[in-house]
Amino acid sequence: MRLAALLLLSFSIHAAERTLVVAGLGGEPEYEQRFQALAREAARLTGGEALSGPQATRTAIRDKIAQLAAGLSPDDTLTLVLIGHGTWDGENYRFNIPGPDVTGEELRSWLDPLPCRQVLVLATSASGAALKLLAHPRRAVLAATRSGNEKNAVVFPRYWVEALRDPAADTDKNEAVSALEAFRYATQKTAAFFETQKRLATEHAAMEDPGGAARATLVRFGAAQAALSSPQKRALLAQREKLEIEIEKLKREKAALAPEDYRKRLQALLVALANIQEEIER
Repeated sequence: MRLAALLLLSFSIHAAERTLVVAGLGGEPEYEQRFQALAREAARLTGGEALSGPQATRTAIRDKIAQLAAGLSPDDTLTLVLIGHGTWDGENYRFNIPGPDVTGEELRSWLDPLPCRQVLVLATSASGAALKLLAHPRRAVLAATRSGNEKNAVVFPRYWVEALRDPAADTDKNEAVSALEAFRYATQKTAAFFETQKRLATEHAAMEDPGGAARATLVRFGAAQAALSSPQKRALLAQREKLEIEIEKLKREKAALAPEDYRKRLQALLVALANIQEEIER
C-alpha cells in the first residue's frame, strides 16, 4: 500500500475550512462601500460568509464565530478576516463596527477556546498593536500594520483580496493560495503601491505565526479545485496541507536538532508529500 494511502487512513476524511469576513464602519460613504465590496468578494472567493453594515455588530460577530466553529477539530481551519478601520489608544486595539467596537481582548476570548487551527487577518489600521496579544500556537495573526502607531487607512485589504483571485499569488505552484502566500503577495503589492505613488509608506504588514497556521489553504483553482469533487482527493489535499505545515515547523526547529535527525525527518516528510501529490494528480 502506498505511503499516501497509509497516511490517509490516519486522518479524517476531509478537513473543514470555514471563513468569516467582516466589514467594519467606513466613517464616510467611500470607505463604507469599499470595505463592504472587499468583504463580499473575499467571502465569495473563499466560499465563506460576510457580515457588513448594521449586521456587523459585536454580538453578531461573536455568535457567527461560534456558529462556524461548532464541531471543528484540530485539523480544521477557521479564517476570520476583519476589513476596515482600527484604532489603538496606547493600550487597546479596537475594530470599528456599529455599536461598541470589538477589542483585541474580546477577539482573544472568543478564539482561544476553539480547538481548530485559526487564521486571523486584521486588515485594518493600527492592527499591529494586537499581534502579540493575539498570537497563539493554533493561530496565525496577519496584520496590515506592524504597530498601533500606523493609523492611516490601509491599502493592504485590497491586495489581500486580489491575492485570492490571482494565480501569481500561488508561489509554490500547487494550485492553491495559502494564507502565507496571500500575505506575502499583499505585502509586496502594498509596498509597490507606495513606491509607484512616490509616497512615504504609512503601513508595513506584519505577522505572528508560532504554530505554522498560515500554511492553511484559502482558495484552490485548476486541478486542485476540481479535486474537491472527489472525497478521496479532498482528503489527500488536506493531508498535503498538513504535511506542508509539518515541514515548515521542522525547518523552524532545525537549530535544535541533530543534523542527521533533521535530515531523516525532512526526507520522510518530503517523500510522503511527493507520494500524496502523485495520488492527487492521478
